[in-house]
Amino acid sequence: MSFSVSHLADALNDALATEAARLDHRQSPHGLDSLDEVRLHPVLRRGLEASGYGVYPEQMYPQPARPRRETECERCDLVVTTDGQPLHAPWREPTLFDPPRPVPLDEAFWLEVKVIGQFTPDGPNSRYSAQLLTGAARDVQKLSRNRGILHAGVLIVLFARDRKTVDHDLAAWLDHCLRCGLSVRSPSVRGFEITDRLGNRRCSLGLYPVRPAEAS
Repeated sequence: MSFSVSHLADALNDALATEAARLDHRQSPHGLDSLDEVRLHPVLRRGLEASGYGVYPEQMYPQPARPRRETECERCDLVVTTDGQPLHAPWREPTLFDPPRPVPLDEAFWLEVKVIGQFTPDGPNSRYSAQLLTGAARDVQKLSRNRGILHAGVLIVLFARDRKTVDHDLAAWLDHCLRCGLSVRSPSVRGFEITDRLGNRRCSLGLYPVRPAEAS
């Protein structure tokens, strides 16, 4: 199974732009940048599904052995399959209703999402740089070290005052990762202007492919 990172980025960008336009049309006092990461996940999921992907939120990372309790396991924000195919769930008991040929975990695309705003509903974000440089980098490490994952990426959704700022900050994040030896590749970057409600006037997203452990 192969994935086009560019096509994934287009679908994710279209999903966010559509939701931003919907909020503007409703004249909502709350814009796209007021939504936290968890509330943006369904928006991203709908966009991927509209582009023909299968999308499975909060999936357990592949484990070398069966965990004692599912609650003890790390979970990935979104796991994506091509052509809307079902995803294999190895830790669940099989049922008569299971699909005949689900997609193995190592053939799916594992996507971690980070949403970061230069301005938040509480004002300027004092943790903006730390969230970008530290939080998203941890997701790269988590994905790259799991030997059950072959296709993966980190999606950074960045809200800021202008395009110059987001372009600079996304480039700085990539440079930080490369200098730290993290297994991340050049991204597919998309973006659009948003209505200024909090101080942010630009939404940009970078989808960064992550190399699997055996390729690092």
